[in-house]
Amino acid sequence: MRTTDTRPIEATTTTATIFNSTTDLTGALIRAAIAHGEHEKRTGAADPNWPDWYAAYMVAEQAGTEPPL
Repeated sequence: MRTTDTRPIEATTTTATIFNSTTDLTGALIRAAIAHGEHEKRTGAADPNWPDWYAAYMVAEQAGTEPPL
């Protein structure tokens, strides 16, 4: 039986994450969606906590830190 970790992903920084335009935000969401698709391929399961994963990915991307796997 496969289980999914439902714990929230912790933010990797305390710096504000700011997007200067809807275009910038759209780009970040698209990059997060692509990366999340790879994450789900690796885990072999749908991720019910995808909003937390997207948020952690987008914060890490802006901060220049390691994104979630």
